[in-house]
Amino acid sequence: MAERKAALRRRMRQVRATVPPRERARLASLVEEALFALPEVAAARTLLLFYSFGSEVATRGVAVRAMEQGKRVLLPYLEGGVMEAAEVRSGDELVPTGYGPREPARRVAVEPAEIDVAAVPGLAFDRRGHRLGYGGGHFDRYLDRLEPHTLRVGIGFSAQIVDEVPTGRRDRQVDLVVTDARVIDCRPVQ
Repeated sequence: MAERKAALRRRMRQVRATVPPRERARLASLVEEALFALPEVAAARTLLLFYSFGSEVATRGVAVRAMEQGKRVLLPYLEGGVMEAAEVRSGDELVPTGYGPREPARRVAVEPAEIDVAAVPGLAFDRRGHRLGYGGGHFDRYLDRLEPHTLRVGIGFSAQIVDEVPTGRRDRQVDLVVTDARVIDCRPVQ
């Protein structure tokens, strides 16, 4: 399992890195539009985002737009190896980390029960909602702390959709995957 995940991580990093910056920005704007078209996002009061870095779908525009709509925006941070999320406001300081994303300088953990929509990163997603993260398990453990009604949304480029993401017992699924080309509903049919 670990070897399959490592191989897929390498491949998906390459796939994402081959998208030219201008095209990446264009595709990210399509992801943003699709995300804000979701009724759950329109109704959300509190939105957990991630601070994008490298070749990820840029999330700065999502954060700004959500704040302009009066939504409470949370960004994750690591404290002693445990992921928490703090509210950020326009102009708040974000500090660099050694692992990629920036984190809120003001770290007041918000209860996960207050989150309406959690937008999570991934290197790869499949149509069943499995996601391949970066290997730390931080988002998977945090997703366990969310309320059942919280919508879990994976955000990525359409090139990041694969037939199957190898999963273990600690890996958590998302309800939807939002890409530049489509929204994939991964929830079981009722």
